Amino acid sequence: MNAVESKRVTPDSGTTAALAPTPTEDTLPRRLADFDTIGEALDYAATGRRGLNFHDPRGTLVRAYSFAELRRDALAQARRLIAAGIGREDRIALIAETGAEFAALFFGTIYAGAWPVPLPLPTSFGGRESYIDQLRVQLQSCDPKFLLFPPELEALAGEAARLNGVDAADWTSFSTREAPETELPQAAPEDIAYLQYSSGSTRFPHGVAITHHALLNNLSAHSHGMELVETDRCVSWLPWYHDMGLVGCFLSPIANQVSTDYLKTEDFARRPLAWLDMISRNSGTTLSYSPTFGYDICARRMSSQTKASDRFDLSRWRVAGNGADMIRPDVMQSFVDAFADAGFQASAFLPSYGLAEATLAVSIMPPGEGIRVELVEETQLSGQSGSGDRPQRYRAIVNCGKPVKDMTIEIRDEDGNPLRDGDIGKVWCKGPSLMVGYFRDPEATEACMTDGWLDTGDMGYMSDGYVFIVGRAKDMIIINGRNHWPQDIEWAVEQLPGFKAGDIAAFAITTPGGDETPAVLVQCRTSDDSERTRLRDDIRDRVRSITGMNCVVELVPPRTLPRTSSGKLSRAKARNLYLAGEIKPYDIAA
Repeated sequence: MNAVESKRVTPDSGTTAALAPTPTEDTLPRRLADFDTIGEALDYAATGRRGLNFHDPRGTLVRAYSFAELRRDALAQARRLIAAGIGREDRIALIAETGAEFAALFFGTIYAGAWPVPLPLPTSFGGRESYIDQLRVQLQSCDPKFLLFPPELEALAGEAARLNGVDAADWTSFSTREAPETELPQAAPEDIAYLQYSSGSTRFPHGVAITHHALLNNLSAHSHGMELVETDRCVSWLPWYHDMGLVGCFLSPIANQVSTDYLKTEDFARRPLAWLDMISRNSGTTLSYSPTFGYDICARRMSSQTKASDRFDLSRWRVAGNGADMIRPDVMQSFVDAFADAGFQASAFLPSYGLAEATLAVSIMPPGEGIRVELVEETQLSGQSGSGDRPQRYRAIVNCGKPVKDMTIEIRDEDGNPLRDGDIGKVWCKGPSLMVGYFRDPEATEACMTDGWLDTGDMGYMSDGYVFIVGRAKDMIIINGRNHWPQDIEWAVEQLPGFKAGDIAAFAITTPGGDETPAVLVQCRTSDDSERTRLRDDIRDRVRSITGMNCVVELVPPRTLPRTSSGKLSRAKARNLYLAGEIKPYDIAA
């Protein structure tokens, strides 16, 4: 039996039968997302044998869900939605739990002519009230006709819907409703396909409106960029409420007819190495994506074990995609060191850059080129001229590849003028996969879109046709006219023993005297007061040595620093919580 197979008991005989995953290869000719609508893409995929495969926390297959089954269930859900009074362009909010139920409701909403709006699970939020508040804000923003959710979230999602006056139901009970035959509307390429909330959407959410044409263009660009072949198969643990999970690892496999194996995000968080187990067990797996922190946690989990080859076989993994946050070359090297003897090749790394406002992908590294870095002096990164009072320091900036098919990238200065190769400025992009705009927010749309160009809000530079991303413009810390990247401060602290990526958040605050100064929040695991004092002083000295500035250092309890729904550190939210007194630092003697 294939290692990803499981067994099921047949009710009539009491015997066990193999539950086989959908096949990697198929006789259906592969089309690379060359469809007018995503519904048409599913219609085509459903004529083959490939599909989606859902696994339990230990990586055992619990449901093989062919594209044909998905289409059948989606059409039934579309009829139920229409019978419930749902019309064209109505929004249907869906809690995006990885599974067949969400998949069928997402496509059912599309077949009904309405707009699905994936919303996050509670795993990334600080408790019941915080999650309910988040849902309420997003429900108010997208103004849905219906909220559908897993039955176990009745107390949370149901309460958010009640407080917003939104009709709601758990999707198990909804799926028992009658599905009377009715004529389904026909979508056009320029119709909105869905609304996507970016992972940082909290108090001021922005629903990104993506058309069918934009979606299919980006999915085609993505598959061409990865050089997709007939024998490719995907494994993913990425959440379906984030653009890389939703677009890259749910919609792309359908539009490009790729069988995919899923581990739920919360199961990955508990047992990260189950991700690599799934890649190893299924001999067809060649594609899998993760942000940097996914590779980081796997490398750390292996540090206490002997040989990766005793457990894993990663030799067929040809595209190890990396995106969604700043790519750390040191972390990527640690992953290679941990898993090289299991057959993992560094050339499999595929750095990329993208954002929800561009549907997903803006640039992708050509397959086989791996992680490539350039060393950039910090005064160039901060836009300052060098001075002789401190030694030169460099940061390794990762090459994020070339613009995807039909996408153009420009680096511009503050006045919007294009810059030369090597000059750092704002990253702008233009192409058919850009969003229509933010839903019901013309001011926010106008602030970032000009003449068909999108201001991504990121800083970077171009070199020989490749794009290098150096950070978010809004995260820049400006002290006494000098620019400092928070990543540089955070990475400096990480070099001290006992700290790791995600333990530190750096941002600027105003002191009681009215001066701007950097503040550094550091998650601390020791309970010894003298040790905390020593750590605080070491951190302060380390930051001073890197930036030449004194800073406020606050040690906070583990799991205090907030994260976005995709798992990234949220510096802006950390700053707001700290200034509001909601993050309580340890009391350490001066």
